[in-house]
Amino acid sequence: MLELRPNCECCDKDLPPGATDALICTFECTFCADCVDNVLGGVCPNCGGNFAPRPIRPAAKLSKYPPSTKRVLKAEGCGPRKAA
Repeated sequence: MLELRPNCECCDKDLPPGATDALICTFECTFCADCVDNVLGGVCPNCGGNFAPRPIRPAAKLSKYPPSTKRVLKAEGCGPRKAA
């Protein structure tokens, strides 16, 4: 089951389950569209992958399959992934 994280890992913006500006990578790292476009350049700083729109879980399913309440925020700051 996809973990619906409640915030952008970069700027801490709230991203509720119905947010249309939530983007995820294949590891479910979650960022807002503004940070993906203007800070990260479309590359996940955690894994180096790309992003896709986070699916919206139907409201009728949220009580049985609730979103995560654990907020994830990059303590070292948020910026483009450095080349290895």
